[in-house]
Amino acid sequence: MSLILSEKHNGVLTITINRPEKKNALTRGMYLSMADALLGIEHDESIKTVLFRGEGDCFTSGNDITDFAERKEGDTVNESLIFMRALFNCEVPVVAQVHGVAVGIGTTMLLHCDFIYAETNTRFVLPFINLGLVPEFASSYLLPKMAGHAKASELLMLGEPFGTEDACQFGVITGSFSAAELPAKVESVCKKLVGKPLFALLQTKSLLKNDSESTLHHMDIETDVFTQAAGTEAAREAFDAFLSKRPINPEKFK
Repeated sequence: MSLILSEKHNGVLTITINRPEKKNALTRGMYLSMADALLGIEHDESIKTVLFRGEGDCFTSGNDITDFAERKEGDTVNESLIFMRALFNCEVPVVAQVHGVAVGIGTTMLLHCDFIYAETNTRFVLPFINLGLVPEFASSYLLPKMAGHAKASELLMLGEPFGTEDACQFGVITGSFSAAELPAKVESVCKKLVGKPLFALLQTKSLLKNDSESTLHHMDIETDVFTQAAGTEAAREAFDAFLSKRPINPEKFK
């Protein structure tokens, strides 16, 4: 069974995270599959929209901690960075259909999408601080611009879940709909986008992303600091506690 499903239909590339038995937790291989799907449409003018969705009862629970813990010392390939750069550089509009939970990168990636529609009861969380880590992929740059410094501080320095009402208010998502309404809404938006003139569509997205150089620069800075944070005692303790299914030792979590 493929953990990432990629389908082209009527001008839309649909990328489905297909690991429902693990809450769509993302492995290194899954990141590369999503990156490949995005890079595969760079010269395909038949595709005018990308749609991300999750199979099962949630969008994604974030990184598969066990898979990432198996990374060997000295490994330099950052599969999630390859995916996020492919997402950032995607020229066509990107739509996200979100439900259940969007944890960690499940929320971070939404900051780089163009249309984000969520089920009303969806929960979002940026839990990096609670793992001894720092924000990723320019979220500490984009969130203050969307929600203001004070709210971004609350989201990133407390790392607590928030719902669709707050997500709408902060500009993290475009709108929220019931489970029955969401698929039809997303389908309607994708159909409208496909019907737009290609040159105008691509150029409008490009003009909207007029701070791409600053965003990429900040993404690089965050990646360096994230790597440093991952090597701290607090991060090692958080990951070991998760894998061992035990409480965090507060003496090591300082």
